[in-house]
Amino acid sequence: MNVNIANYKIEFHNFTALTELYMPETALDNTGKPDAVELSFDDFKGIVINDYRVGYESRQASLLGRREVLTGKAKFGIFGDGKEVAQIAMAKMFRKGDWRAGYYRDQTFMFATGMSNLKEFFAQLYAHPDVEKDPASGGRQMNCHYATRFINPDGTWINQAENMNCSSDMSTTGGHMPRLLGLAYASKLYRQNQELAGFDNFSVNGNEVAFGTLGNGSTSEGLFFETFNAAGVLQVPMAISIWDDAYAISVPAKLQTTKEDISEVLQGFQRMPGTNGYEIFKVRGWDYVALCETYERAITMCREQHVPVLIHVTEMTQPQGHSTSGSHERYKSKERLAWEDEYDCLLQMRQWMINSAIATAEEIDELEAAAKKHVRECQREAWNEISNEIKTELDEASKLIDQLALYSGKNEELSAITATLRACIDPGRKDIMEAIRKALRITVTENNAERHELLNWYNTENARNKDRFNSKLFSESPQSPLNVPVVAPEYDEDAKLLDGREVLNACFDANFERDKRIVAFGEDVGAIGDVNQGFAGLQNKYGDLRITDTGIREATIIGQGVGLSIRGLRPIAEIQYMDYLLYSINVLSDDLASLSYRTSGGQKAPLIVRTRGHRLEGIWHSGSPMGLILNSMRGLHICVPRNMTQAAGMYNTLLRGEEPALVVECLNGYRLKEKLPANVGEFTVPLGKAEVLKEGSDITVVSYGSTLRIVMEAVDELEKLGINIEVIDPQTLYPFDTDNACGKSLGKTNKLLVVDEDLPGAGSAYILQKIVENQNGYYHLDSQPRTLTAKDHRPPYGSDGDYFSKPSLDDVIETVYGMMSESNPTKYPAIY
Repeated sequence: MNVNIANYKIEFHNFTALTELYMPETALDNTGKPDAVELSFDDFKGIVINDYRVGYESRQASLLGRREVLTGKAKFGIFGDGKEVAQIAMAKMFRKGDWRAGYYRDQTFMFATGMSNLKEFFAQLYAHPDVEKDPASGGRQMNCHYATRFINPDGTWINQAENMNCSSDMSTTGGHMPRLLGLAYASKLYRQNQELAGFDNFSVNGNEVAFGTLGNGSTSEGLFFETFNAAGVLQVPMAISIWDDAYAISVPAKLQTTKEDISEVLQGFQRMPGTNGYEIFKVRGWDYVALCETYERAITMCREQHVPVLIHVTEMTQPQGHSTSGSHERYKSKERLAWEDEYDCLLQMRQWMINSAIATAEEIDELEAAAKKHVRECQREAWNEISNEIKTELDEASKLIDQLALYSGKNEELSAITATLRACIDPGRKDIMEAIRKALRITVTENNAERHELLNWYNTENARNKDRFNSKLFSESPQSPLNVPVVAPEYDEDAKLLDGREVLNACFDANFERDKRIVAFGEDVGAIGDVNQGFAGLQNKYGDLRITDTGIREATIIGQGVGLSIRGLRPIAEIQYMDYLLYSINVLSDDLASLSYRTSGGQKAPLIVRTRGHRLEGIWHSGSPMGLILNSMRGLHICVPRNMTQAAGMYNTLLRGEEPALVVECLNGYRLKEKLPANVGEFTVPLGKAEVLKEGSDITVVSYGSTLRIVMEAVDELEKLGINIEVIDPQTLYPFDTDNACGKSLGKTNKLLVVDEDLPGAGSAYILQKIVENQNGYYHLDSQPRTLTAKDHRPPYGSDGDYFSKPSLDDVIETVYGMMSESNPTKYPAIY
């Protein structure tokens, strides 16, 4: 019974001629009205009535969803009521191959396009952890956070060109805008780069439009303005719809937006003859006819001409307020609330249908009654599906605990546990597992078959719950870079000794030749080949569609890469210095890092982020914020190559796998000499495999990146002091040393030093936790593990500032010596 508007084919210039008879035009752009052709009035009526049905069902879902939260069946609710008619109009222009990057008000659009339905809506509201019931997230996201699954269970891509596509929503308002830019930019590349013509499972000649939506309040976000400007520069088929209901939660437009009107603010972006820019439209959110006409004009222009468009939809309402967290009566005046009642979009559409003889009041009443019944049936089905699953598990657990009670000395306590469990109203799996764990704790001294049976059931369910709630941080598929075969570097007898940057350049050259999907972009990447010449000469060879300069806009550089990688391309997005990752951290952390997890493996974005850092002088050019990166980017592989040959091998690996990664190159290594491998574009460095660079017996020293070079420089002097250190390079911090090389080394040396350029307790604390706790390194320690890190502040400018702020050669030597002196002061007397 769910209506899919995409099934109704209608030419809107026909629709315009008829509807002008019934309702006034409100779109401000009135130029070039198309000629009308014949359309039967019965067909027209059928389309309008079905449109109204979709909108009314969506409204009832919002109302019922709120009640379900307030009765305790769901934790939180946020809905799209008041936005129904505009979203129906937008959905009419959405085609197979198109993309959506929106936010949590778009349920009507999702219903109208068929990318979601009412049962899935309620399944997500109830957090059903089954991707068959909640395909968007498998119960991991709160309601109205939408996504379509474009990854098959084996990790391969579906045919995106034959499907309607929705990238995964986020709660961070405006956070999806950078990704929207990338989704639209992919269409430009597919249209203009003829080498991509064969990838027709991702695009049909770049005809796809990327639809973005956000509320008027979110236009105050920096991500919105950065994205808006970038799309105007790039001229991509991006259609932004702003749902303007005059508030952002409780804050009115006068406190949000200059002139209280975002489209007025953005008029300078309106394209003029001979310039790039936008086409800007403005239309009222309760005017069905004008909305349909406006979207037809805007999206046709966007699709055919590849010009970005803005549709500012004003005079919208939000009948239930922002969310279930509170009531809008607290901050809206009585006059405003009365206006919202009168100009509710569905009420206005209903009245127009009656006035224009499309349907009688009685017919609409009948339609509404049927819609209410249908929505209620979908809600009950969704609730019963999850509640019956949990009830079955609860019954099984209760019986097992009862059976244990018959043979336990804790009979009364166990019976009380099952009584409490069975008395739960709307129980969850949390209640079941709490009961079982308590039963196992109080019978810990007992050994009988019944307890073993309960323990086995617990272990089985624990594994299922781990899959339900803790899986898919990475794709866990055959396409993972962890499955890329290891190919060793090969060297000719007369291998050239080159600058490290030249090794990287040769690696990129070979990969761009091998795979036409690879693109690279960032500040100064194109014409000059990046500030350290890794891409030198490659734009001339491969063209400016593949090697591209961007403006200074870190957040949308990453978003551009996210969108491209979602659409089957292989982007390398460069952030010029590691310090500047901060300007894109919300996109990296909220969007990219969580994408696989929050869709339960339904989506992936194999973006490679390239940056450089460590030992240059200056507060904003010397950073090594690995603690920040490790804590905020779980879901990315974190690669920290010690030289450019290792970096090249990591790029070769990542470009053959399909998961996101960050590669941090050593800023002071580009002009150090390295041998050029004969297979520079083919050899691979496995992720998560630590390398023992020097064997030793006295102390294990773990480091990476630029400080690793300092550690290696310390080896000779330490040997002269009678100390033989073992040096280990983890190579990647995520994953970290999957073969436990560090723990095995501690079995020999019994002493551990971690050398790290990050702040105290940051990256070094992560490494210590991995070695001492995960690898059971504490079993082997005979002295306190130590870290040698930078000072608490950022390094000042100049070589002296670097020396006194970050680990130096002297620091490494004396820290190692001091650790040996602590255990054997006779052999190693104190230096100071």
